[in-house]
Amino acid sequence: MEKKILLKESDIPRQWYNLAADLPTPLLPPLGPDGKPVTPDMLAPVFPMNLIEQEVSAERWIDIPEEVLNILYRWRPAPLKRAVYLEKHLKTPARIYYKDESYSPPGSHKPNTSVAQAYYNREFGIKKLTTETGAGQWGSALAFACSLLGLECKVFMVRISFTQKPFRKIMMAVWGANCVASPSSETNAGRKVLEELPDTPGSLGIAISEAIEEAVTDPSGKTRYSLGSVLNHVLLHQTIIGLEAKKQLEAAGEKLPDIVIGCAGGGSNFAGLAFPFTADKINGADIKIMPVEPKACPTMTRAPFHYDFGDTACTTPLMAMHTLGHAFIPPPIHAGGLRYHGMAPLVCQCVNEGLFEPRAYHQNKCYEAALTWARTEGAICAPETSHAVAAAIEEAETAKQEGKEKVILFNYSGHGLMDLSGYDAYLSNQLTDYELPDEELQKYTKDLENLPEAEVRKSGKW
Repeated sequence: MEKKILLKESDIPRQWYNLAADLPTPLLPPLGPDGKPVTPDMLAPVFPMNLIEQEVSAERWIDIPEEVLNILYRWRPAPLKRAVYLEKHLKTPARIYYKDESYSPPGSHKPNTSVAQAYYNREFGIKKLTTETGAGQWGSALAFACSLLGLECKVFMVRISFTQKPFRKIMMAVWGANCVASPSSETNAGRKVLEELPDTPGSLGIAISEAIEEAVTDPSGKTRYSLGSVLNHVLLHQTIIGLEAKKQLEAAGEKLPDIVIGCAGGGSNFAGLAFPFTADKINGADIKIMPVEPKACPTMTRAPFHYDFGDTACTTPLMAMHTLGHAFIPPPIHAGGLRYHGMAPLVCQCVNEGLFEPRAYHQNKCYEAALTWARTEGAICAPETSHAVAAAIEEAETAKQEGKEKVILFNYSGHGLMDLSGYDAYLSNQLTDYELPDEELQKYTKDLENLPEAEVRKSGKW
């Protein structure tokens, strides 16, 4: 039995897959402050035009530049592994495979898009990138990419993670990036929040506001903003994960998986694995596709589908998505990368269609699964990744109860070696579960009443 299914470098996908080309019902367009659809030139102060073209593209396949591939070869193609030791522990008839994205230098899936974004920005003449980061995986990835491609990088890191995960900011510094806690006193958006909520743990929405403000106020015009999830072009770059996995499953003698799983905060690692298989489901394949989120931030499982801003200061276009409200301040759970108030519009549209079946877990259940994983497969996973591990274990146990052989595929989105404080809290019985109360959800989503409604459109096929 092969425990690692490897591809040659010559087998690396040379194009990204764009799910927007195959959606049964097209996405609702992003809107400007006037309520009218955003035009590409309106995004130009924030993103370079070559990435804006990818953001709005309806082409099914988009070529990966050779220079991007030459950087990706440092760790790609990434291994597909079979979790045989976990299978044995669970005594399940299911075959569990996972795409190991922890192999990248920053230790997660994030460089798949950070390298591409840094490349396109440099080609457009940009000298500096600003961004936000939650747990620090994205900030580390962009620092890594900017280091290799010769760009300056500044990262606004959500304050609670800045405190909980000190080694992430050291990683960013090693790669030459400047990392500051958000909210900070360096932007108008940050100062405003600090005046109102001096003890706030911060949020991705606030950090996004700060990063965008710093980018658009650069008088030289040589700074742009870079986002690690949510947007179409970001999810596009991540599809190299699922495209590789397809080839590897075939090499392992499997046809298609029965179940595809990924943790989901903004949607990028989940989409990277799931979108190529979503195309199969659209064309008739029987696949259960599951994005998994925390019960503390139940975007897909409880939040309304509505137009909302992507940041707290309301500087982004309005996007049609499941949202907890742009003012949402998440509880300080340890899965910092899953604390965003919204979800990628492409993922949301697939949820609306019935193509995806979202699920939510408490953090203690996820850490329990992470310990089972570490004590069978051996690796220590990121707190975010533990949500996917928990779902894979649950589905494997269901297969055991049903007496059915199933092929389960999930994305191992990153290692947890920078996140050991969360494991320490769990092992010390200091972690508490938090389920967002209805009154809190209603409080944060009340502001949506003043924004355009988003029609839930679906074909009715699923």
